Amino acid sequence: MEQGWIVTIIVGGIAGWLASMVMNRDASMGILWNIVIGIIGGILGSWIGSFTGLLPTGGGWIMYLVTATIGAVVLLGIVNLVQRGRVR
Repeated sequence: MEQGWIVTIIVGGIAGWLASMVMNRDASMGILWNIVIGIIGGILGSWIGSFTGLLPTGGGWIMYLVTATIGAVVLLGIVNLVQRGRVR
């Protein structure tokens, strides 16, 4: 297993946990969902950042953490809209 995947899983888990805290969904999510939401949030955040031009290049894992957290918050907001018809 490559070291990059391990870092991605760890940073994704942290980003997912932070996003679940921001969106007040921490009680309903476990560590696996935090990792999944964080990794998907990283992909979504990178896409949004590159599309809008707001994502600076470089920054390493800290920038990935920030980007993944923002993307995960957006993703959880979309999930809240679909599940409940409103954003918390």
